[in-house]
Amino acid sequence: MRRHPRRGEAGRQVTPSAAASPPSRRGAEAGRRIGVGLMYGLWRPRVLGAWRVPASGPLILAVNHAHNIDGPMLMGTAPRPVHFLIKKEAFVGPLGPFLRGIGQLEVDRTSTDRTAVTRALDVLENGGALGIFPEGTRGEGDFASLRAGLAYFALRSGAPIVPVAVLGSTERRGRLIRALPPLRSRVDVVFGDPFVAGDGSGRRTRTALDDATVGIQKRLSDHLKNARRLTGR
Repeated sequence: MRRHPRRGEAGRQVTPSAAASPPSRRGAEAGRRIGVGLMYGLWRPRVLGAWRVPASGPLILAVNHAHNIDGPMLMGTAPRPVHFLIKKEAFVGPLGPFLRGIGQLEVDRTSTDRTAVTRALDVLENGGALGIFPEGTRGEGDFASLRAGLAYFALRSGAPIVPVAVLGSTERRGRLIRALPPLRSRVDVVFGDPFVAGDGSGRRTRTALDDATVGIQKRLSDHLKNARRLTGR
């Protein structure tokens, strides 16, 4: 993993306007309302454990990622507005201004994106909820391989992590749109107990990040197993 940037450290991707404008909480709330309408209109989400999500304060939602609707599904079912770190490839055409307008964060996965890191930490410093796919990309959605970014944000901010399992989005393909789950099919969203990463020392060394990543992976994997048992999926 590349060297982690310090807050306020200049980088080639930082621009004055990006650094000066924190992600919009009002925009994220608007995004949540849109997500509620779309997700509940197109599918039948079943939400379990939403009461476990702290009602206020900085928070990291760590979500498994098996399908493209997993992020929007969380945005529409979480009890709080969520600012997601989303790959920059999604910010194309009119979708780019829309995603930025609803408080989502563009990230370049090919390098240490200092602007994205700074803005994500701003979300947490302002008491917001940051959504992360800790696997870094869409895959089996089993938390089998985690990047160290989640551990970095957790250790740097001290924010608790809430594990989230989205299940059922890849079970079947829709008839009308093959790339999406069947319309009105059930998708389960299971929230786990919040936990704090690390050993409490506040260290952010490479060893501390590696140790925290191992601990986080175990907690997320355990939550996924429990979610599958609860939902029968």
